[in-house]
Amino acid sequence: MSVKHPILAITGSSGAGTTTTTNAIRHIFHNLDIKAAMVSGDSFHRYTRPEMEVEIRKAQEQGKHISYFGPKANDFCALEDLFREYGKTGSGKHRQYLHSFDEAVPFNQMPGTFTPWQELPKDTDLLFYEGLHGGVVTDEADVAKQVDLLVGMVPIVNLEWIQKIVRDTSDRGHTREAVMSSIVRSMEDYFNYITPQFSRTHVNFQRVPTVDTSNPISAREIPLSDESFVVVRFRREMRNVDYPYLLQMIDGAFMSRINTMVVPGGKMGLAMELILTPLIEELMEKKRRTSVQMDWVAGK
Repeated sequence: MSVKHPILAITGSSGAGTTTTTNAIRHIFHNLDIKAAMVSGDSFHRYTRPEMEVEIRKAQEQGKHISYFGPKANDFCALEDLFREYGKTGSGKHRQYLHSFDEAVPFNQMPGTFTPWQELPKDTDLLFYEGLHGGVVTDEADVAKQVDLLVGMVPIVNLEWIQKIVRDTSDRGHTREAVMSSIVRSMEDYFNYITPQFSRTHVNFQRVPTVDTSNPISAREIPLSDESFVVVRFRREMRNVDYPYLLQMIDGAFMSRINTMVVPGGKMGLAMELILTPLIEELMEKKRRTSVQMDWVAGK
């Protein structure tokens, strides 16, 4: 963790409202005049898409599993190193994983490959990570301890499967059978490396559909935001959450537990902005005070 160079991480998997999350965070950055270094979790995959397909076949031949949820396919130590380096110096290296042709064409590359490593922009106010492993902890790496504000995006499992099936068949050209095989192959890593993160977060946003998702395998469309509620859970030791204000500002919101709020799915973006803005402001104020103190000491 770092006061001078804070890190905000959004961690979670598909189906939780990634687009809504990104839009809300970018809006907060714009309103607070924050210059952020953007890092995607996919950039810490170990393999290109063709290489991953080879690794999957190798694992299957040995009766083993490999998935994008686990350490065999991701370099958690490199991610922790980046967070640690940024926390100390405000710098570090990053790259992009190119999912689609639209993303790959500007780089004259094929989808499923990486751009070259390059330095993060200079003089940024914070690092913003969005991906699968912003709060992961293993015997070799503790990414979570480097993060100043950790936010979990948590779809219920059936919704996550629907999102993955629809996205990967419609946008990425995979067959339904291949996607289902990937889901089955990923379960052990999901339980060991994804789920535990949500006990380390400061805030969780969990999207819960109000329509039937009991058979995700047969689903052809993703439930809309207005067809869901969002359960917002705050870490109990967080004392700076103004619950009365949030309930007043978010129509239809209510408290289900002392540290848990429920909001209509269509209000998710508004809820994220109202909840995260003061938390990010607090990071920036601590950063400002630290800079002032360091300048004062240097000038003595």
